[in-house]
Amino acid sequence: MGKIIAIANQKGGVGKTTTSVNVAASMAATKRKVLLIDLDPQGNATMGSGVDKYGADSTAYELLIDEQPVEEVIIKNTSGKYDLIAGNSDITAAEIKLMEVFAREVRLRNALAPVRDYYDYIFIDCPPSLSQLTVNAMAAADSVLVPMQCEYYALEGLTALMDTIKKLASVVNPDLKIEGVLRTMYDPRNRLANDVSEQLKRHFGDLVYRTVIPRNVRLAEAPSFGAPAMYYDRSSTGAKAYLALAGEILRRRDKKKTQAAVG
Repeated sequence: MGKIIAIANQKGGVGKTTTSVNVAASMAATKRKVLLIDLDPQGNATMGSGVDKYGADSTAYELLIDEQPVEEVIIKNTSGKYDLIAGNSDITAAEIKLMEVFAREVRLRNALAPVRDYYDYIFIDCPPSLSQLTVNAMAAADSVLVPMQCEYYALEGLTALMDTIKKLASVVNPDLKIEGVLRTMYDPRNRLANDVSEQLKRHFGDLVYRTVIPRNVRLAEAPSFGAPAMYYDRSSTGAKAYLALAGEILRRRDKKKTQAAVG
């Protein structure tokens, strides 16, 4: 069965969409079948995948509101070599219309059921807010990957986010777990970043990925070329970091499978 990972943080500007696009591309590069779902009305993950968000025939709106079959909404052959369900400003309207429909929290989970076993990984780029779209993502996901910067308010914000995820899980998805905490835009020369990083490891232990995503010009430039970093500049430190992250996610999953088999 494919694994569904929501990439979420209520705080904007933490590298959430950059992580969504680049981890999807890196996982696809390991020959896994990958689907990326853009649930952010800004549509940045769509544009970063080389797809015109204004020109997409169908988006997450049609999937969630019009109940168009998921197979008809999926866009193949993106610049990142993964499949995509596009997002754009129409999703803002979906947010409103979801309030009017029955079983609104599980709309996405039910829509993905026909293709879940086809993909090895499904990543969901969530909006930077606790909205009906985020609730749908949490209800559909097996786990949540939390990207965050190592800055002054990060630890407090992360603790609040973890509490929110637990509360959501108790209501819409009791099996939801934290996949991991990813340190993004990391500058090892910054003393505060190092201090916060150490605090994170003390508080959250093994949930914190060993992989760290550095501040990197190529990562910032890649979206304007409509491509993940590994196809814009494979030799960049940002591209290498996301490949390392994909490897770490795979190793963690294998380890859990082994432990489950033994246990």
